[in-house]
Amino acid sequence: MTVALGPDWLDPTVLLNGLGPYMLIGLCLIIFAECGLLVGFFLPGDSLLFTAGLFVAAGTIDTPLWLVCVLLTICAFVGNVVGYYIGAKAGPALFAKPESKIFKKEYVDKTQEFFDKYGARAIVLARFVPIVRTFITAMAGVGKMDPKKFFTYSAIGGVAWAAGLTILGYFLGQVSFIKNNLEITLLAIVFLSIVPIIIEVIKARKEKKALLETEADDITQVMQEIQDDSTQIIPRVER
Repeated sequence: MTVALGPDWLDPTVLLNGLGPYMLIGLCLIIFAECGLLVGFFLPGDSLLFTAGLFVAAGTIDTPLWLVCVLLTICAFVGNVVGYYIGAKAGPALFAKPESKIFKKEYVDKTQEFFDKYGARAIVLARFVPIVRTFITAMAGVGKMDPKKFFTYSAIGGVAWAAGLTILGYFLGQVSFIKNNLEITLLAIVFLSIVPIIIEVIKARKEKKALLETEADDITQVMQEIQDDSTQIIPRVER
């Protein structure tokens, strides 16, 4: 997030500078919280990772790039592990309350269908979607997704997201245009991060529309067959 999208303390540059000498430790904790704790859904993960890469390039973070990437990837993965088991352990109790208007069992069923349909692609794509990357982890635990499969693709997504965006910030941050237009760049990153989910929504709507059209054609055909059968059964009366 940038100043244009929220309060100053959510601006990644302000947030990191505010951590002072504990910048890297704080960054790791933030990434862990956003990936594993439901309370971390509002944190600016994408733009924060990009800015971290820029800070490494500028020397503000005096830790080698490779080590920063390793630490952030580990935190992102461990966050997913914690989030999964939070969902697996606490989820059933929450969703077992029939009077609950927020934690409904139908959400678990829909989540299970979502994972069955998109599988590993959902786990990797969710890494790049703000808010979704926080909640989908716990929901995977609630839906009892196969742990081995979830953790494997969480690791792949963690490398692509945590290390990928940090490296991107490191190299692009050395470009003059990026340095001079950092806020616009961060806004673009936030926008690009939701493109995958937009594509999936459009695709899902097209598939639903095609299914409805197919069902409508089938119903029309059945009705026509019934009408034809009825015409054949009724005897013709001669006058």
